[in-house]
Amino acid sequence: MKLSEVTLSHHYTDLGDAFGTRIDPTPFEHPRLIHVNPAVLQLLGINKSEAHNPDWAQLGCGKKRFHGSRPFAMKYTGHQFGVYNPDLGDGRALLLGEIDHAGKRWELHLKGAGKTPYSRFGDGRAVLRSTIREYLAGEALAGLGIRSTRALCIVGSDEPVVREQIESGAMLIRVAETHVRFGHFEYFFYTKQLQALQKLTEFICRRFVPDAEALPVSEQAEALLRFATRRSAELVAGWQAVGFAHGVLNTDNMSIIGDTFDYGPYGFLDDYEPAFICNHSDHTGRYAFEQQPGVVLWNLNALAHAFSAFVSVEALRDCLEEFQPRLVDEYAAQMRRKLGLAAAEDGDQQLCADLLQLLADASADYTLFFRALAHYRGERPPAALRALLPPAQQDALDHWLDHYDQRLAREDSDSRARNRAMLAANPKFVLRNYLAQRVIDAAGAGDYRPLQTMVELLQSPFEEHPEHETWAVAPPESGKHMPVSCSS
Repeated sequence: MKLSEVTLSHHYTDLGDAFGTRIDPTPFEHPRLIHVNPAVLQLLGINKSEAHNPDWAQLGCGKKRFHGSRPFAMKYTGHQFGVYNPDLGDGRALLLGEIDHAGKRWELHLKGAGKTPYSRFGDGRAVLRSTIREYLAGEALAGLGIRSTRALCIVGSDEPVVREQIESGAMLIRVAETHVRFGHFEYFFYTKQLQALQKLTEFICRRFVPDAEALPVSEQAEALLRFATRRSAELVAGWQAVGFAHGVLNTDNMSIIGDTFDYGPYGFLDDYEPAFICNHSDHTGRYAFEQQPGVVLWNLNALAHAFSAFVSVEALRDCLEEFQPRLVDEYAAQMRRKLGLAAAEDGDQQLCADLLQLLADASADYTLFFRALAHYRGERPPAALRALLPPAQQDALDHWLDHYDQRLAREDSDSRARNRAMLAANPKFVLRNYLAQRVIDAAGAGDYRPLQTMVELLQSPFEEHPEHETWAVAPPESGKHMPVSCSS
């Protein structure tokens, strides 16, 4: 499909005026194209050759419209840092419409498009820094096999936007199967718009829980909560396995289908630090890395409360009780893959816990350690593995490896095949914050080559890419714990 042939539909917007407000974007006067994502073009069924179409600069800032576009600001609410906020919605973004391709429907969402009725005191804009961070984060999670929204393109400008300082404005087109959040259901529940709540429940079930489509609304809502619980458990298990901290897990940042959503002050672990806080606005550590499973369950409880209009308390509790076993099973499966274990044994959880405690005690780099372990073949550890731990932890490493060797021996697996499988489960490249900042600084100076390199590495993070070794090394001390805020 050519870019000129793209025509948008509007199944969500057609739900009615209760769901948001029709409003036009405020385009940049002089937009410039920064990047188009060929991989997302392919998702949408648009020819990759269209990445070079000059119309992207206009389309990516709302100055030109896709055929059929009817921009729409979605209304929702949510709990932010545990406190309900009724004054939320698309304050700087607009739902442009939907594209159907290969059996899936994809929504296009223009972020940074100007003020909407839900902007409150905000300016409705985004800056180049936050736009690049979101663009890269979607590719990072998707490349690691974790469900995520992604972005189609970035458009920049010389328009000044004030955050912590004056920065240049930018927009991106976010792509997701749905932009419906937990907070959409909370909005209709707390405002007692139960007909709209039922309509939204039916709409999401029709698309994502089709087995429940013909059921009464009480059973649809229960099925949807079970679906959201299962998907959210799988999602957070993936985050914990790869060392990703979201940073601001409010219910308005939780996707109803379990996609990683609304990237802001996120961070990948450098040193293994369970209490890692990536959001410098999170003064209590509510959204610390190790707290994420509990916070996601808390958010699911808030979603369940919204469904209490249709579902009994007993049934809601039964749905939520599925979270922990699903989380534990999925996390265990992912950690076994990282350790090269083909079958489950009762002692695997303790073996993994002992390793994580060793990494925490040694302040060892999480990504580099598992990547080095993927080369281990039962002999004394390779120098690259031993170099990641200080002298005081070498005996502890040898002790853990003795147990690991015994566990591997019970599988009688071929070491070369195991190494290959582990290299496919332990990335060489992750989106460390200091690398993201390197890309941002270059782009701010008009050099988009590091952005292109980073996108390519994140889309194939398990490959060696020997020409890009400097993107896979441990960060300098100055690159750790970089201050990142919600405006990021």
